[in-house]
Amino acid sequence: MLFNSTEFFIFFPVVVTLYFLTPFNRRWIILLLASYYFYMSWKPAYTIILVVSTLIDYTCGRMMGRYPDEEKPKRRPWLYLSLFANLGVLLLFKYYNFFNDSARDLALALDVPYAMPAFELLLPMGISFYTFQTMSYSIDVYHGRIRPERHLGVFALFVSFFPQLVAGPIERAGNLLGQLHQGHEFKYERVVAGLRRMGWGFFKKIVIADNLAMMVNAVYNNPTEYDGISHIIATVFFAFQIYCDFSGYSDIAIGAAQVMGFNLMENFRSPYFSKSISEFWNRWHISLSTWFRDYLYIPLGGNRVVKWRWYYNLFITFLVSGLWHGANWTFMVWGALHGFYLVFAIVTAKQRNALASKVGLTQRPQLYKWVQVLTVFFLVCFSWIFFRANNIADAFYIIGQSASVLTNPSQLLALDWSHAVFMDQGFKIFAVSILAILLMETVHLIQRNGSVSQLIMQRPAWVRWSVYYMAIIAVLLFGQFGHQEFIYFQF
Repeated sequence: MLFNSTEFFIFFPVVVTLYFLTPFNRRWIILLLASYYFYMSWKPAYTIILVVSTLIDYTCGRMMGRYPDEEKPKRRPWLYLSLFANLGVLLLFKYYNFFNDSARDLALALDVPYAMPAFELLLPMGISFYTFQTMSYSIDVYHGRIRPERHLGVFALFVSFFPQLVAGPIERAGNLLGQLHQGHEFKYERVVAGLRRMGWGFFKKIVIADNLAMMVNAVYNNPTEYDGISHIIATVFFAFQIYCDFSGYSDIAIGAAQVMGFNLMENFRSPYFSKSISEFWNRWHISLSTWFRDYLYIPLGGNRVVKWRWYYNLFITFLVSGLWHGANWTFMVWGALHGFYLVFAIVTAKQRNALASKVGLTQRPQLYKWVQVLTVFFLVCFSWIFFRANNIADAFYIIGQSASVLTNPSQLLALDWSHAVFMDQGFKIFAVSILAILLMETVHLIQRNGSVSQLIMQRPAWVRWSVYYMAIIAVLLFGQFGHQEFIYFQF
């Protein structure tokens, strides 16, 4: 079920009403049934994978809990079973055909016989998210950071909690499991705050992301039909499309959970205002980046090793992050680029600071800051080309066309603007998208000095409701209501 569907606008109020009418100690049943119905509305058969994954991780957790911290080695077989089951499912459904096709291409190039068959498998929605969530549970139980959950129903709800089941945030057991045992009373202020957060998420998804998608898809699905300026516009628009699509989903998920009394972790903090790639990853998809930090980068040794190994750890972590996003070489290149950015930033830190001082940027902090922000935005946009392109060849074609405009701006005068993407898809959509992005970034700037939500709450009732009505009218007038799926559903 999509958040931006008629079914969800009926489903959610019904679930919330039943939830608050049910006694505290039985509410987990309502949420568990609702979560499975939410997931089964997509493809019921794949619910079996969710059930099996839940039972394996629950059993492994309970078995590891039988041994005290002093006997940690006895927990190890159960940890391995959990990791093997989760990674095995991921490998089968998400990566088997990718590695199989790559091996076949290599065999053909070397003129070696290859007979491994391909499978026609549909990727189960949200599998990368809930398997990572359950793996972190098993690892935390193994290390004794949390106690294993004894209640099978509550554990099943932790795995399948519908607001964040298919696209995160990837919650930690230490944060969510305890909340699932608590009784949450109905509080008007919290419900309104949650609905307001959901409304902001719908605005980002329906008004910004889905309008931008029309122009981005036109260019990236037919790159040879457009000129360089359209490629540049489409790439910048994709940067905002994927941000509004995914952070919009997170806002709706966090808001929906907040309505029922649950606090999910923040997943985005204005990432395009970052002054470095490192800061960008502290603000973008926080639940995933911290997952890789805690369960891959640090176990590899983090930065407490010799320098070359530190650089290796960083690069490998981001390469795996790219692979997590999709079984395609484009995602691998995208991850490798970010790994390279981070290593390059560390290696050249002294030289870059010396250059900034020499040209006087350090004497003008505000100018220096915006130079850094724009540089990071350019690097991130460059990497988005590989993330969005249908294949590596398309990515290099788009880079070539974009570079021809950036290196020779005078050719802009000779371009046929009548066939630019913003004219092909309609100037109204282009103008609405620009204005909506400016509004969103203005909100982000205001939020640096405090919560916009709190600012609205401090206004008189007529001001608050005027804002709410204007927001609803804006969504109805300028939104795209084609049930466009969220980009991260494919991961």
